[in-house]
Amino acid sequence: MIDYKKDFPVFQNENTVFLDSAASTQKPKCVLDTLYQMYASSYANVHRGSCTLANRATERYEQARLTVASFIHAPAKQIIFTKGATESINLVASGYAKRLKKGDEVLVSVAAHHANFVPWQQACLESGATFKTFQILPSGEADTADFERQLSSHTKMVALTHISNVSGVENNICDLTKKAHAAGAEVLVDGAQSVAHQAVDVSALNCDYFAFSGHKLYGPTGIGVLYGKEAALKALPPYQFGGDMIQEVSIEKTTFADLPNKFEAGTPPFVQAVGLAAAVDYVNQIGMTQIAQREKELTQLLIRQLQEIENITFIGTDLSLKKGIVSFVIQGIHPADIAFLLAQQHICVRVGHHCAMPIHKYFHQSVSVRVSLGVYNDAHDIDLFITALHKAIRLFK
Repeated sequence: MIDYKKDFPVFQNENTVFLDSAASTQKPKCVLDTLYQMYASSYANVHRGSCTLANRATERYEQARLTVASFIHAPAKQIIFTKGATESINLVASGYAKRLKKGDEVLVSVAAHHANFVPWQQACLESGATFKTFQILPSGEADTADFERQLSSHTKMVALTHISNVSGVENNICDLTKKAHAAGAEVLVDGAQSVAHQAVDVSALNCDYFAFSGHKLYGPTGIGVLYGKEAALKALPPYQFGGDMIQEVSIEKTTFADLPNKFEAGTPPFVQAVGLAAAVDYVNQIGMTQIAQREKELTQLLIRQLQEIENITFIGTDLSLKKGIVSFVIQGIHPADIAFLLAQQHICVRVGHHCAMPIHKYFHQSVSVRVSLGVYNDAHDIDLFITALHKAIRLFK
C-alpha cells in the first residue's frame, strides 16, 4: 500500500493517527504551497483589476473553476464558489423560500446532515410549505418504499445525501432522482462525503443541484461548490447582493449578472478556490478509482476488527455498504469516554451526534464514536486504533 503520509506535512510533525477525515481532511504540501504562492505572488482582487497581479489572480481563479467543473463533469458557468457545502445548500434553500407557498412540500431524509435538513425546515416555516421526511432502513439505506409514499405532486424539492456522514452508506441517487423528477420535483444532493472518496459525475446523477466543501477534499477551509443545472440556477433568485453579481444598477432598478457571477457577491474566496483546484489535481493524480479501492480495503479491515469487540453496535447494520465511515457505540461505555481515552493515545476520532440528530434517534442513540478514513490512512493506522480501543475498553471492565 502506497504511503501518502509523506505528502502531508502534518504527519511529519505530529505523532497522530488521524481518523476524522469526515469532519475535515489534512492538507497535502502541494495545496499549502499553492496557497502561499497565491498570497506571495498572485494576490490582487479578481475580475476588474488591470494590473498584472489582478490579471494573474483572475486567470487562476477562473482556471480553478474549470478544474472543479471537469472534476464533477459539469460546465464551468454552472459552478458557483461558496464558502462551503452549508452555504451552498443555504443558497438554494433561501431562494426556494421565496418561491414556496402553502400546499407545496419539501422532502428530506432523516439521515441528512443538519446542513441539508435545517435550511429546508426553515424555508418551509418561512413560506408556509410542508416539511416532510422519509425514513431509512436499519441497513442505513434509504427506505425507497417510504420515499415513494412521501413523494407527491406537491413536492417541489427533494434534498438527498450522497453518502451519510454517520452510517457511511451511499444512497442510490440516480434512482431517487428519477422518482423525484417523475413527480415534478427538483433534487439537491449533499455530496460533502462523496467527492473525496469516489468519482462523481453530476450529469450521470442527473440532480438539479450538487453541493460540497473543499476542506473535506484535502483543500482549504472557506471554499465550497454549488453545481446547478443551468435552468435551475437561472430560475433561482440571488442569495446575496453586492459587488460583482450585478450587470447594471440605477436608482430605479438592478439587473443581475449572468452565471456564475449572479451568485458570487463581493470579493470571492479566490485564493481558496485555487487551493481547492490544487487539491483536485492531487487526487486526480492518484486516481479516484484507486482512492475508492484503497478506502474500501481499509474499511473492510476496520470492520472485521471492530466486529470482534463485545457489545458493539454499529450505526447502519449492513456493514458491507459502508464507505470510509464507521460509527458505533459500545454498551456500558459513553462514546465521549472512548474518544477521550483514544486521544490520550494520539488517536483522533470524532464523538457526538455528528450534526445528524434524527439518524441517531432512528437508531435509538444520542451520540456515537465515528471513525473516518482519508487517502493518507493505512493498515498500520487501523491496527494502532484497534489496539488503543481495546486498551480503553479494558479500563471499564
